[in-house]
Amino acid sequence: MASNQPLVSGSATPKTQTSNVDRPKKRRVRRVRSAPLAHVAPTDANGDDDALLRSESIFGRLNPTLKKVALSLTVIVYMGLGTICFYTIRNQIKGKKTNAILDALYFCVVTMTTVGYGDLVPNSNLAKLLACAFVFTGMALIGLILAKAADYLVEKQEKLLFRALHMYKKDGEIEVLKEVEHNRVKYKFYTTSILLVVFVVTGTIFLYKVEKLDLVDAFYCVCSTITTLGYGDISFSSKGGRVFAVFWILTGTICVAKFFLYVAEVNTENRQRALVKWVLSRRTTSLDLEAADLDNDGVVGAAEFVLFKLKEMGKICQQDISVIMEEFEELDLDQSGTLTVSNIALAQSVETRSS
Repeated sequence: MASNQPLVSGSATPKTQTSNVDRPKKRRVRRVRSAPLAHVAPTDANGDDDALLRSESIFGRLNPTLKKVALSLTVIVYMGLGTICFYTIRNQIKGKKTNAILDALYFCVVTMTTVGYGDLVPNSNLAKLLACAFVFTGMALIGLILAKAADYLVEKQEKLLFRALHMYKKDGEIEVLKEVEHNRVKYKFYTTSILLVVFVVTGTIFLYKVEKLDLVDAFYCVCSTITTLGYGDISFSSKGGRVFAVFWILTGTICVAKFFLYVAEVNTENRQRALVKWVLSRRTTSLDLEAADLDNDGVVGAAEFVLFKLKEMGKICQQDISVIMEEFEELDLDQSGTLTVSNIALAQSVETRSS
C-alpha cells in the first residue's frame, strides 16, 4: 500500500524489484537541503503577508548592526537619564558624597545592579520613587540587553581560548569552529571563569591600593559587591574609587550571573550527553523495534529507527512527531507517501483558492 512506503528515500528496497544482483547497493539516507525562508515567499502582490516577509528579510540583513546600535543607545540613554535625574535631586540623597555628577552616576549604577551599598540613599519621596523606577528598568536592561552584550564578548573569546588550550595542534579555521560549536557551553564556562577571576583580582587589588583596605576587607567587599549583596559596611568612598566602580560593578555583576548560568548549563549538558551515550551503547531489543514501528507495518525503516533513538535521548517527543506528520499529510494531497515539487505547488494552489 502507498501509506506503508518507507519514510526515507532509498532506505529499503523490496526484493521483488531487485536488479543487478551481482552489484550490491548500499543503503543511503538523503540529506535535507533547507532553503532560506526569504527566498520561498510567494510573489502575489495582493498579499499583506508577502510584504511582511520581505520586510522581515530586510530587517534580518540589518539586524546585527541594529542590535549594536540599539545596545549602545539604550545603555547611554539609561545612564544619561539616570545621572541627570539623580543629579537634579542630589540634595534629596544623603550619604558620603564626592562629586555631584560622579555621585549621581555611581548611584545610578549601584541601583541598576541592585548592589545598594547604602552609602548613598534616597531621602525624600521623589528620590525614593525615582530609585524604584530605575531599579526595575535597570534590571530589565541588564537582563535583556547587557546580558546579550556579555554573550557576544564571551563568544568572541571562545576561539582564542580554544587555540590557547590546543597550541600544540595545527587546526584550521573549520576545525576550530567545529570544536567550539560542539563544546560551546563548556568554553563559555571556561571563559567566564577566567573573566571572573580577573574581576575579583582586579577589584581586590584596587580596593587594597586606592581605598586603603586590607586584603581581607578588599576581598570581602569584592565578593559582596559582585554577588549584589552590598552589605554597606565597606564600599567605594573616594572619587577615584567611584569612577572605577561605575565600570567594574556593572561588568562584574553580569559576569557572576553568567558564570552561574553556564555552571547550570554545563551540568545539564553533561547529563544530556550521558543519556545519549547510554542510549547509543545499550542493545536494541524486540520491544524497541515494536515501539519504533510508527506505521505498524512490521518493518522499521531508517527514519523510524532514528526517530525512536531521538525520542529516547529526549531530543524530541511524540507530540513533535505528530505535529510534523500532520503537516506531511496536509502536503501529501495525492496520498502517495512521498513529497515532490508538484505536491508543494498543489498544496499552495489549494491554500490560495481557500483563502
